[in-house]
Amino acid sequence: MTETRYGKGEYIFREGDPTEYFHIVKEGSVKCVKSSLDGKECTLKVLMPGDLFCCDASAFDGASHPGTAQPMGDVSVLRMKKEAYFKMLRANPDAAMEVIRYLGNRLNEAQEKAKVLALDRADQRLASLLVNLAERSGIKDPNGIRVTVRLTRQDMANMVGVTTETAIRIMVRFKKDRLVTGTAARLVIRDLPKLKLLASS
Repeated sequence: MTETRYGKGEYIFREGDPTEYFHIVKEGSVKCVKSSLDGKECTLKVLMPGDLFCCDASAFDGASHPGTAQPMGDVSVLRMKKEAYFKMLRANPDAAMEVIRYLGNRLNEAQEKAKVLALDRADQRLASLLVNLAERSGIKDPNGIRVTVRLTRQDMANMVGVTTETAIRIMVRFKKDRLVTGTAARLVIRDLPKLKLLASS
């Protein structure tokens, strides 16, 4: 396994590139982006330290990356050639079982996201995203919990399946209700319990 460092504005891989490695985020955060036919980009998810990514695409011969992986600042990524990874799995059944569990969790996440997009209200979806970010990347702040991952309003809108204008209106209401404060790029969760309640209501 080798370690590679990337900076903001660089690419770990681009959509359509051949899958040569399995990747794990060691430090920093990475966003997965998908491009539409007219060239517009949509942020699908944010990866944080410990996350394995694009292992599902790498598992198939001749597959290409379905999206682009972009650093959200300075990041460190561990990567292993997939030939070496498969050799390790064949020699270590326990590791193979862990990969199967991971892929199963990814499938469950995809099914859950499809259900959320189909059934939950826009404010529920945005509240759920903020709760997830606070729990995965939050640090204590005098006003609550500061989210260390810096997303744009467009990123947030893409990740919950709404327009940017809708995301802005919901965030204005969240601020008015004293659930959050700050900007999308420097967001503080002021009342996590109430935000969780909203996400599950």
